[in-house]
Amino acid sequence: MNEKKNIYSKLSSIQNELKAPKGQKNTFGKYNYRSCEDILEAVKPICKKHNSVLMLSDELVNIGERYYIKASAILSDLDMDERIINTAYARESETKKGMDESQITGTASSYARKYALNGLFNIDDTKDADTDEYTKKTKESDKKELMETPISAGRLDTIKEIIKDTGTDEKELFKYFKIKGYENINISNVSKIEEALLKKRNNKVDMDKLNKILGDENNE
Repeated sequence: MNEKKNIYSKLSSIQNELKAPKGQKNTFGKYNYRSCEDILEAVKPICKKHNSVLMLSDELVNIGERYYIKASAILSDLDMDERIINTAYARESETKKGMDESQITGTASSYARKYALNGLFNIDDTKDADTDEYTKKTKESDKKELMETPISAGRLDTIKEIIKDTGTDEKELFKYFKIKGYENINISNVSKIEEALLKKRNNKVDMDKLNKILGDENNE
C-alpha cells in the first residue's frame, strides 16, 4: 500500500514540477512577465495530479491611513485534510487618472494574488511588472498630470508684468492660446506664452530705441 504524502510533501512536488512561463509581454519595458492567470493555468493540472486543490481569496484591510488588498493562496490536501496558506498585500492607489475605482481595486487584487502564488510555489518574479494596459494608462495619466501642473506664483507674476509692459490685451492672449485665464497657464503652455510675450517686448524695445534716435536727430 502506497503511503500518502502529507501537504508539505505535495507542495514540494508541485513546486518542483511547476513551470510557469512568462506568457505576457510588456512592450514599454520590452520584457516578458507572467500573470496570475499564467501561474494558475500551469499549476491546476499539477494540483489535480497530487489530489490537492488551490483556492484564492481577497480581503480589504486598513493599515494606518491606507487600504490594502490582502490576498490568500490556499493549497488544500484532499487526502489528509490539511492546508497551507500564503498571503500577500498590495496597496490601492489613492487616485489614478484614467482608471475608475473598480480598476484600481482589480489591479491591486491581481498583484496581491500573484505574489501570494509566488510565495506559495517559490516563484521568483523579480523582473515582473505591470501589464501593458496598466503601464500605458499610468504613463499617460502621469504625463497628463505633469503637463497640468500650475506654474509658480513668481513666474506668473513675471508674465503679468510683461503683459502690462507690452500693452498686450489679456483676452486676446487667452483666446489665441485657447485658455480661459491665468489659472490655465501651466507647464504645457507656459513656454510658448513666454516666448510670444518676450518677442513682442523685444520688438517694442527696438521701436522705442528707434523713436528715441529719430527724436534726438530732429531736436538737433
